[in-house]
Amino acid sequence: MQNEIHVIGIGDDGAAGLFPHLLAVIERANVLVGGERHLEFFPLFAGEKVTITGKLTELTERLIEERSTGRNVVVLASGDPLFYGIGSYLASKVAGVVIHPHLSSIQLAFARLGLGWQDAYIHSLHGKSIKGLAQRIDGREKVAMLTDHQNTPSVIACYLLHYGMTEYRMFIAENLGGAEERCRLLELEEAAEIECSPLNVVVLVRKKEAKVRRWALGIDDEEFAQRKPDKGLITKREVRVLSISELQLKRDSIVWDIGTCTGSVAIEAAKVASEGHVYGIEKNEADLENARENGRRYRADLTLLHGKAPAGLDEWPDPDAVFIGGSGGEMGEVLRICSERLREGGRVVLNAATIETLYEATQTFAALGMKTRVTQLQVARSKPVLHLTRFEGLNPIWIITAWNAKAEEETE
Repeated sequence: MQNEIHVIGIGDDGAAGLFPHLLAVIERANVLVGGERHLEFFPLFAGEKVTITGKLTELTERLIEERSTGRNVVVLASGDPLFYGIGSYLASKVAGVVIHPHLSSIQLAFARLGLGWQDAYIHSLHGKSIKGLAQRIDGREKVAMLTDHQNTPSVIACYLLHYGMTEYRMFIAENLGGAEERCRLLELEEAAEIECSPLNVVVLVRKKEAKVRRWALGIDDEEFAQRKPDKGLITKREVRVLSISELQLKRDSIVWDIGTCTGSVAIEAAKVASEGHVYGIEKNEADLENARENGRRYRADLTLLHGKAPAGLDEWPDPDAVFIGGSGGEMGEVLRICSERLREGGRVVLNAATIETLYEATQTFAALGMKTRVTQLQVARSKPVLHLTRFEGLNPIWIITAWNAKAEEETE
């Protein structure tokens, strides 16, 4: 069809892997667009070749201009252009785009494994940070990942070993569909030592014999590494669970934990907001080391900062939720920054152990124009005494939940 822009997926075998009708579309094109490697597959193309340099805005402008002149344009893309590819972007910006998908590298990798992939978790590390991967994949049976020159299979393997995720074997598929294709199924310790072709994908497959410990919300206090001998500097389990509930976390929430201490709230928040990220700050270095150890133990990859809030908060992205376990005497300034930076619909949850802190917090929130709700929580736990059982009370805690009143009024 004339005056259309075709986006054609192509594999590592180049033109040999395309259907005849797609080769005909390319042959009658006036302009062929693609990466250098893609364009090299068509040395005899008679029209104009345009190399994609990464400036997609300029590319879309060029495509719109070419379409207005009536010239036929073909854009070459790796695999399925709609799978982490350029296809969806171009289709949203340029009218008349027709997508012709090829087999994706993930499809080919699972085909080489002989393993179904309808239940696999798929994640791209291409051009992204590996930060937060641990909580995203923890407990999943199959994980497929697109890599890049920084997040190589060996880097990924070392990362997983750091979090003790040895229940996985790593399948590395290189140059899929090409003459130099190579596939290997390795233990993580082996994968950590190898070099691979830049064109690779990784599939993690959980060993059938692996016994993986799973944690539900409300990890026992004793399970966390804590400062010794003065244990107790931890948000208790019952308070922690209710506080996280008050934060109303979503799967992709950005969370601040101010005064993170052992990291108990941050870790459990990371499990809920597994596709988001949790940032924690702690002034006591020993507590911060415990938080790092707890994060590794519970597979929560947190961003932790040694410091005293509000210093350092300007380095973090705006939060959807803020938990304040301690403000280090800077409550007024900390709450002001939180109220200003909080995203629409977000919440601040503060735990107060004294009536003075309760009063200061509620008055400050009111002055900032935020609505509050206070829950008093007084918990008693059973404790054996010889052959009998008695209850031992914990210190009462006030859980203060605050949200932006103005945003709520505008929504209503």
